[in-house]
Amino acid sequence: MVTPSDTAVEAAQGAPLLTIRKLCQSFPKAGGGRLNVLNDLDFHVGAHEIVGLLGRSGSGKSTLLRIVAGLARPTGGEVRFRGESIDGPNAAISMVFQSFALFPWLSVLENVELGLEAAGVHAAEKRERALAAIDLIGLDGFETAFPKELSGGMRQRVGFARALVVNPALLLLDEPFSALDVLTAETLRTDFLALWAAGRIPIESMLIVTHGIEEAVLMCDRAIVFTPNPGRVTAEIPIELPHPRNRQDPAFHALVEEIYIQLTSPPTAPGGSIVQHPLTPGSPLPHATTNQMTGLVTELGSAQYGGKADLRTLARSARLDVEALLQIAEALQILGFAELADGNLLLMPDGAAYRSANTQERKTIFAAHLRRHIPLVEHIKQVLDDRPRHEAQVIRFLSELEDHLSKGASKAVLGTAIGWARYAEIFSYDAKTGMLSLDNPSASSGR
Repeated sequence: MVTPSDTAVEAAQGAPLLTIRKLCQSFPKAGGGRLNVLNDLDFHVGAHEIVGLLGRSGSGKSTLLRIVAGLARPTGGEVRFRGESIDGPNAAISMVFQSFALFPWLSVLENVELGLEAAGVHAAEKRERALAAIDLIGLDGFETAFPKELSGGMRQRVGFARALVVNPALLLLDEPFSALDVLTAETLRTDFLALWAAGRIPIESMLIVTHGIEEAVLMCDRAIVFTPNPGRVTAEIPIELPHPRNRQDPAFHALVEEIYIQLTSPPTAPGGSIVQHPLTPGSPLPHATTNQMTGLVTELGSAQYGGKADLRTLARSARLDVEALLQIAEALQILGFAELADGNLLLMPDGAAYRSANTQERKTIFAAHLRRHIPLVEHIKQVLDDRPRHEAQVIRFLSELEDHLSKGASKAVLGTAIGWARYAEIFSYDAKTGMLSLDNPSASSGR
């Protein structure tokens, strides 16, 4: 593993195209103070290099891309492109988004030409360059088509063409294949890598956010792993396999396994000690439904796994992407049903008991673990217990969460907690009135 400050790597590659030093990003919280999203990031992107960013939700990867693209300013540290500080959008840096982000009223050609509008390119040259980019990305013949006429894969090809038409030195990719089905994503990824390997696209380097570990090993020269809340670099893993890469190669498997281990390892302080983050009512929660958790517990306890499985195999058998699997696994770990360690998920005794129980017994077990391990649920329950009518508006708790989290994160966390509690029959929720209440106050006052 290479450390973020390894200057020998930079020296071997020459001057980095992109340098990130001590980068921090935070946002003001409604209740005062600031929410730290990125903390003390320190890494580089060398010339002719593809670097992948991996990490759980909340690690600030997309926020970092926006800073590099000049769409947001950091609160600390610096970002340098070709030795110069980034201060707003740069014509030599282009971005491909997760969503197709096309204007539906414009044709393919017009959408691609938009990439040249800000540069003030003459109409004839703009048309020539846009047609060349469309041809390069494999959409020749569809210049006059509108987005509604295109498949998802073709629409994302338009997004690539629009990013490439400006001849960027650095291409930023924010989960560019995640909105596509598996076969379409594989085709587009393979075609794009072939263009890169043949030197047919005008890009020096790429920085890609991905939740796909195999995707990172297929594409990247280095994988940088982030830990969440706040995001910081916890590992840099060199990927030195020749292209095109073979998924069946034992060296490929070993790199995938190493990244899985890094993603599931607990965060550590600079001295090596494990960083503990006890949950509070304002803590983020993994986004996982009770059906997903029950399904994963059932799968993990099956005869095929016997209570223990490596995440790579589990992701394939459960047909889950890495991010979804990590969210569910983390939820099970928080609740005490399973344990994440060294890239494996281990079913704990309470998880085994939950798996073997009937429907009502599962609810009882889940409720007990929820109140014991999720402070937000217990907080809501106590407020409802203490009120004469045993009810409260959901906005009351949303406002409390916004003292600790962003508005969007607060809604997501509260929605997750309510969903879990409703399944466990701890309290109910009326979406029409926005009211939380106890179904049977006289029978649920115990704590």
